[in-house]
Amino acid sequence: MKKILIVLLTVFLFPIKVSATDANLAENAKSAIMLEASTGEILYEKNIHEKAAPASMTKMMSLLLVMEYIEQGGMNFTDKVTVSENASKMGGSQIFLKEGEQMTVNDLLKGVTIASANDAITALAERVAGTTEAFVKKMNEKAKELGLKNSNFKNVHGLDEANHYSSAYDMAMIAKELVKHEKILTFSSIYEDYLRENTNEKVWLVNTNKLVRFYKGADGLKTGYTEEAGYCLTATAMKNGMRLITVVMGEEDSQKRNSETTKMLDYGFDQYELETLLKKDSVISKVRISKSTKEEIDIVPIQDVTLLHKKGEKKKNTSYKLELNDIKVPLQKGEVIGNLILSEDDDIIRKIPVTTNESIKKANIFELYLRHLFDIVNGKTRLN
Repeated sequence: MKKILIVLLTVFLFPIKVSATDANLAENAKSAIMLEASTGEILYEKNIHEKAAPASMTKMMSLLLVMEYIEQGGMNFTDKVTVSENASKMGGSQIFLKEGEQMTVNDLLKGVTIASANDAITALAERVAGTTEAFVKKMNEKAKELGLKNSNFKNVHGLDEANHYSSAYDMAMIAKELVKHEKILTFSSIYEDYLRENTNEKVWLVNTNKLVRFYKGADGLKTGYTEEAGYCLTATAMKNGMRLITVVMGEEDSQKRNSETTKMLDYGFDQYELETLLKKDSVISKVRISKSTKEEIDIVPIQDVTLLHKKGEKKKNTSYKLELNDIKVPLQKGEVIGNLILSEDDDIIRKIPVTTNESIKKANIFELYLRHLFDIVNGKTRLN
């Protein structure tokens, strides 16, 4: 049974609207989207669910799985990956890996995010799943987990292949998940770097995403081009604490994909602003839990609680409440135990997962006995 705790705080929400006059932001793209990363609010859209070849933007899904694998302890950035024959023979953009060569995960990630290297992402995929076929299966499983309905992956790199497709919306959702792994932005924001430095096989990397150098606040994410896909770009930039994500697909050249992406970003930052209601470490409530070593546990949001609004629009009253699951101990820090529910009138706007800010152990029998006596004397009850 869920426990509902009403939070006695009222905030304001600005409704998000996209007007018809904004429809020319990406007039040359076959499909396009712009959203704010923390809220997921869509600020601009054009044919966002239309299936199309995603080219090397495919690598965002591959990178998402790699980053999750690292954070789960499967490998470290300093680990060395041995390059297979399959990876060494991968065509298209590459960093010219050789069969049997060893390269760190850190450098392979640079190769993928800066130079869009097909051989590097293949080597990483094989390290994570054993084979690229097994990795592709994980990609499609992840797409289903994220609720993506217009994506199907046949390879890890994005070279044209039958039945390999995605959409602007799905690419934006993948990017939204990927930027939660902030380390990836330290790679994708690099404009130029070297691999195998101080060797005879030194490779100079120059970012295929020129916006990271020429657009203030841009720090990723992934370009793409194939004959079938045309020129594509998923970009992200942050200004004044607000992160925007844009996708353009099917542009006729790289200049158009850059200029229309810039146009969307300029519009988004000019017209919208983000309000932070609660930081992710803010204590929303204190809850007493039976059978725990702590008298009370602090409930905190798993991410910042934010509201997006269009500058100058009239405010509306908005409230939120805390909905907790049945909490069991032991409890790990970061474990999701419920949701903070934002509502406008009777309409739920968004749910933000909540957790506890420390790990909680289970109390022993003696501790429970003493606590039980104390609760009887003081008339206190605990959530079970």
